Amino acid sequence: MAEFPSKVSTQTSTPEASSSRGSLGFVSFDVGFLSSIPGILMTIEIALGLLVWALVADSNHPSTSAYGWVLFVSITCWLVTLFVFVVFILHLQTKMTVIPWSLVLLIYHAAATLLYITAFITCAASVQTTTDMNSAAYNKKAAASFFSCVVMIAYGASTFFSFLIWRGSESNAATDQA
Repeated sequence: MAEFPSKVSTQTSTPEASSSRGSLGFVSFDVGFLSSIPGILMTIEIALGLLVWALVADSNHPSTSAYGWVLFVSITCWLVTLFVFVVFILHLQTKMTVIPWSLVLLIYHAAATLLYITAFITCAASVQTTTDMNSAAYNKKAAASFFSCVVMIAYGASTFFSFLIWRGSESNAATDQA
């Protein structure tokens, strides 16, 4: 029994020290978020969403009502996704505990998916095949249609994973046993 105290280790660690976060004063940089599925999907949504609205804005007639809708959807979703990405990469969601983040992300991703479905259909239907299908405007609009479909799929996947996260955060000991 005399050996007991010498064999016990009293070293402890904090969650911040053992995770992949760097601290910048009041915020902490969460590098682990970049390698998570929601982080990868948000990165894809930001990169390809930027590509969609840049392609539509650079085409010859972006001011028509169809392409105006595609621009509105792509820029709005891009800005909101960029904001959410910054919140999660800087781990600011832990500072704003009043907001039910899992539910907010589920609602946002579902709304963004529905908006991108309409934007994809609008963009694809507005691409006009001309006699010269190799024109720069045709190529940009066709590429915007393709990438809006890819972004729509990414938002759909984000909706699915947000639903799983929301569903997991709603469980407790009473419902797990029932």
